[in-house]
Amino acid sequence: MAQAQIRENSILHGDYHKIVFAAPEMAAKARAGQFVHVRIDERLDHVLRRPFSIHDTDPQSGTLTVVYKVVGSGTKNLAAKKAGEFCDLLGPLGSTFTACADDVIPVAVAGGYGSAATFLLTRECKQKVVLLIGARTKKELVLDDAYRACGCDVRVATDDGSCGTQGRVTALIAPLVAENPGKKFFFYGCGPLPMLLALAKTLREMKLDGELSMDEIMCCGVGACFGCVVKVNDLSSPQGWHYERSCVEGPVFPLEKIYLEQ
Repeated sequence: MAQAQIRENSILHGDYHKIVFAAPEMAAKARAGQFVHVRIDERLDHVLRRPFSIHDTDPQSGTLTVVYKVVGSGTKNLAAKKAGEFCDLLGPLGSTFTACADDVIPVAVAGGYGSAATFLLTRECKQKVVLLIGARTKKELVLDDAYRACGCDVRVATDDGSCGTQGRVTALIAPLVAENPGKKFFFYGCGPLPMLLALAKTLREMKLDGELSMDEIMCCGVGACFGCVVKVNDLSSPQGWHYERSCVEGPVFPLEKIYLEQ
């Protein structure tokens, strides 16, 4: 836990913002898939921290970057904070994405600003990362240019066809695999729950492997309250599943653990 000074708090576009904290210890430890739990201010109605995926780090300058969308009073207050102000940060927390083997193509599959959680893979993976990013419209796309700037192969799907392929982001998987016969892939997913469940179903049907970030609404962020549990597969259980905490055992879960309702 640390009082982290804000170095930058700027608008990416629309309701999407980027905030850069001075947090040297966290920046040195953070890995792709983890999150920070942020105490935005001292207001009583903001007593609970807000979890944000770690978008990027710069251990040399000691900074940690979060990308967020203004959706309520908490993030609205966060967006109003200026450089030089402080937030109380707890982290890095949660499980991490696993870097894939050298002969495997890493593929990040992101819905909306789920792309924030997979960005650190561009630094941790030796291979070029393929980003499959989906959104409702072109205006809802975020961070695709940041991935391109890192040399990633970026492929886009939008529900209305305003950019890239028209349809769901999962529709981009089969063409990618077909273009690379004999190649191995490992998929990293982050985004809205319906997208993640559809992704898990698609990957299983195609006999592909990966990990998904299955974060839920969190309260404590450290595993004490059990408020963020998700169902995971458990063949030893009579019902075929059990609960695990997305803040501790997750948010990143291997594909074989993702529970799909029958």
